[in-house]
Amino acid sequence: MWRLKIADGGNDPYIFSTNNFVGRQIWEFDPDYGTPEERAEVEAARENFLKNRYQVKANSDLIWRMQFLREKNFKQTIAQVKVEDGKEITKENATTAMKRGAHFFSALQASDGHWPAENAGPLFFLPPLVFCLSITGHLDTVLPVEYRKEILHYLYCHQNEDGGWGLHVEGHSTMFCTTFSYICMRILGEGLDGGRDNACARGRKWIHDRGGVTSIPSWGKTWLSILGLFDWSGCNPMPPEFWFFPSFLPMHPGRMFCYCRMVYMPMSYLYGRRFVGPITPLILELRQELFLQPFNEINWKKVRHLCAKEDLYYPHSLIQDLMWDSLYICTEPLLARWPFNKLRQKALEVTMKHIHYEDENTRYITIGCVEKSLCMLACWVENPNGDSFKKHLARTPDYIWIAEDGMKMQTFGSQAWDTSFALQALIACNMTNEIGSTLKKGHEFIKESQVKENPSGDFKRMFRHISKGSWTFSDQDHGWQISDSTAEGLKCCLLLSTMPPEIVGIKMESEQVFDAVNILLSLQVRIIYLPEAISMVVPITKSKNGGLAVWEPAGAPKWLELLNPTEFFADVVLEHEYVECTASSIQALVLFKKLYPGHRTNEIDNFITNAVRFIEDVQIPDGSWYGNWGSCFTYGAWFSLGGLAAAGKTYDSCLAIRKGVEFLLKLQGDDGGWGESWLSCPKEKYIPLEGNRSNLVQTAWALMGLLHSGQAERDPMPLHRAAKLLINSQMEDGDFPQQEVTGVFKKNCMLNYAEYRSIFPLWALSEYVRCVPLP
Repeated sequence: MWRLKIADGGNDPYIFSTNNFVGRQIWEFDPDYGTPEERAEVEAARENFLKNRYQVKANSDLIWRMQFLREKNFKQTIAQVKVEDGKEITKENATTAMKRGAHFFSALQASDGHWPAENAGPLFFLPPLVFCLSITGHLDTVLPVEYRKEILHYLYCHQNEDGGWGLHVEGHSTMFCTTFSYICMRILGEGLDGGRDNACARGRKWIHDRGGVTSIPSWGKTWLSILGLFDWSGCNPMPPEFWFFPSFLPMHPGRMFCYCRMVYMPMSYLYGRRFVGPITPLILELRQELFLQPFNEINWKKVRHLCAKEDLYYPHSLIQDLMWDSLYICTEPLLARWPFNKLRQKALEVTMKHIHYEDENTRYITIGCVEKSLCMLACWVENPNGDSFKKHLARTPDYIWIAEDGMKMQTFGSQAWDTSFALQALIACNMTNEIGSTLKKGHEFIKESQVKENPSGDFKRMFRHISKGSWTFSDQDHGWQISDSTAEGLKCCLLLSTMPPEIVGIKMESEQVFDAVNILLSLQVRIIYLPEAISMVVPITKSKNGGLAVWEPAGAPKWLELLNPTEFFADVVLEHEYVECTASSIQALVLFKKLYPGHRTNEIDNFITNAVRFIEDVQIPDGSWYGNWGSCFTYGAWFSLGGLAAAGKTYDSCLAIRKGVEFLLKLQGDDGGWGESWLSCPKEKYIPLEGNRSNLVQTAWALMGLLHSGQAERDPMPLHRAAKLLINSQMEDGDFPQQEVTGVFKKNCMLNYAEYRSIFPLWALSEYVRCVPLP
C-alpha cells in the first residue's frame, strides 16, 4: 500500500537540502502497510474514480487524506448543520460549519507543518519522465512494477471517450498528449492492442484518424526526435548559440520568461548534439504504429511547421516561420561545417554550464517538471556516470504524486502556497485556543521555508534575480522566488506576529521580514541590459504600469511574444505583470506598513500607489479582471477587490470596485453560487459552467471579493445566499466536495489544486462569520 512520507531525505548519498528537507513530500510503496480493510478502501476509491471519471475529471486526493485521518484517529465530533429553504442563517449555523471545517482541515496538517496536496492535471508532464528513464536505462529501478501499475491507471482514468488524451484532465483530445500517452503505455509494457478498455487501440485510432504524428506540436517533435521516432530535420532549429548572445540584443536569454528559458536550455543542448536514444525493437514497432506512411519515406523538412488543429492555440506568425526557415536553411548548415562547428561545441559547453548552475541552485529539483526530465537527460547525455545525473535521480521522487486516479508528475508542488492560504483561513476562524498547535506548526513551516540566500556566485550573469527573503511555490530547496507566494507567506508571518507567541510561536526576525519586503519591491522594477557589461542585469525604473510579475522583473519588449515557439500556450516568451501578484503584494505591504511604520516608507507608498493604478488600468470594461493563475474572472475579482480595499479604496470612492462588484453580482446563480468554466481562460471571456452549475471554490472567491468591497453594509442578501450554499454543501466529515479544476497557467492549461476545495470555502465562511451581522 502507498504511504506519504514527510520531510524525509532518505539515505541516498546524492541528495542534499538547505533546511533538512522541510516541506518534502514523497511516496513509498510498502507491501506490508495497511490492513485488508484499509487496502480495500483505497482500491474502492480507485475504481470509483475510474467509473465516474467523465463526471468529475479531477481527483479528490483521497489516498494521503485517508492515511493522515487514520494516523490521527480523526473523528468529526461536531454535528452537521443545514440551512433549510426559507430559513435564515444564524450565527450558530455559520459558526458550527466553520468549526467543523477548521477541525477537519487541521487534521490534514503534516508533521512539518505544511498541508500536502496534489498540484497536477496537465497530461504532458509524466510521459517525458518515462521517456527519459527508459532512454537512460533506469526505468525499472525508478519505476518498479507498482509504480507502473499506478501510471497506467492514471492514463486509463484520463483517456477521453473519443480515445485521445487532452492537454489537461478536463481538455479535449490533442495530438500532443495522445501521442505521449500512447508511447508511455507501450514503454510500460502494454501491447499493440493492450490497456484497459482497449486503451492502446483507441488511442492509436485517434492518431491515425488525424493523419499520424507528423502534426504533433514542436515540443512533441523534440521528444519524438530524442526517442528516435522523428528526425531532427523535422524540427525547427533550437541553436545552443543563443545562450551566449550579447546582452544588448532584444532576444537575449535574460529577457525571457524563466520557464521558457529553462525549457529551451536543455532542449537546445539535445538539439545541438542531435541526440537520439537507443533504437530498440519497441522504437522500430512504434515507427510503424504512429505514422500513416513508412518512416523512411517521410519528407521531414515539410512537416516542421505542421500542427494538428486540436493542438493549435497560438498560431505561429509568418515572421516567426520566416525566422525558423532562415535558421534552418542558412545558419544550421553553416554551423555544421568547419570552422563554425567549433562555435557549436563552445555553445554546447556554455549551455551545459547554465544547466548545471540551475541544477545546483535548485538542489536538482529544477524549476519545474517539464525542465526536470530535459535537464536530467542532458546531464546523462553529457556523462552517463556523472554525479549530476545521479543527483537528478535522487530528486525524482519529489515530483511523483499518488491519488485515486493513479500516479502522476506534479508541477513541482505547492506546499508553501497552499500552506499560506491554509493558515490565513484558520487565523480568520478566530479559534486560536482550539487550534493553536496547528497554527504554531504552520508558522514554523512558513519560517523554515523562506529562502535565506540569493542564488550562488555571479547570479546576474546566469540570468537570475535575487531570491533572499522570498518564498517559493513549494519548499525552500526549490529556490525560485515567487512574488505572490512571498506576499502570502509574509502576510502569514505578520498576522501571526500579532498573536500570543506562547500559542503560535515566536515571530519572524525583523531582518527576514525586511528581506521579504525587499523581494516585493524589487519585482516592481523594470530591467535593462547594458551592452558594455555583457549579461549584467541592472534595475533602473519602476514598472511602467505598476504591476508585479511572478518570478523576475518584467522588462522586455512586448513584441517578442510574436516569437512564441509553442503552439498550445500564450505569453510564454516574456515575464508579464499580473493582477493576482500585484494585489497580493499590496495586501502584504499595507499590513507590513502598519506593523513596521518606519521601514522604507516612501518606497512602499509609491509601490502601493503604482500597484493600485495598475489594477484599475487593467480592469476590463465589464468590471472584471482576467485571472491568470485561477479560473478565471472570479479569481481575478477576488484578488483585485482585496488589493484595492487593502489600499484604502472603498465602494464609494473607487469606480473600479463598484464595477467589480456589479460584475460579480450579475453572475450569481439561482442557488447563490458562482460557477465559471475553465474555457473562460483560453477564450478570455466569461463562460459559465454547463447547466449554470456552481463551483464552491469560485463561490468562496466571489463571496470574499464582495466582503472586501463592503457588501455586508450595502446589501448582505447575496452574501447570505452564497454562505448558505457553502454550509449546505459541507460533507459529513467537515470537508467540501471536489468539483471542477480551478487552477490554470498560460491561459490554456489547467491545474488541479486539490487543497483549494478545503481551504477556500472554509476561509469564506470564516470571513462571513466575522464580517456579516447574524442573528
